[in-house]
Amino acid sequence: MNFRIGYGFDVHQLEKGRPFYLGGILIPSSPHGAVGHSDADVLIHAICDALLGAAALGDIGVHFPNTSAEFKNIDSKILLNKVVSLLKEKNYSIGNIDATVVLESPKIVRHIPAMIVALSNVMGIAEDCISIKATTNEKMGYVGNGEGVNAHAVALIEKNK
Repeated sequence: MNFRIGYGFDVHQLEKGRPFYLGGILIPSSPHGAVGHSDADVLIHAICDALLGAAALGDIGVHFPNTSAEFKNIDSKILLNKVVSLLKEKNYSIGNIDATVVLESPKIVRHIPAMIVALSNVMGIAEDCISIKATTNEKMGYVGNGEGVNAHAVALIEKNK
């Protein structure tokens, strides 16, 4: 068996009046959204980096540079789908994803089941292979001040025979 583990981290500023995409879904009634070249889905970006890292394929910026018009305002689910395709080309399958979103507000716990469904559909893995947790930064730093959001993800992949 050839198992590999990857770690991903992403951070985005928050801005009032922007749509807030997280885990492949739009968080309704959020007073702010993340700022980025794509839809700024911090959770999907961290998952992409974890998967790419596990396969030693670089990071999200290597594959989807924020200087490219091709990826301007792109749905991050498309990027995740492309990462999954890269893994398949290298003969890897995804074992599981464990992720944490760090955000003061809005509270996202009730949206986690919908995120899991969306991510399961994109990655082609069972919902019970995806764990998403949410925490705050206890009102400290850029997250605590409501200026930003970050996400951490760990991915297990396996080389297929």
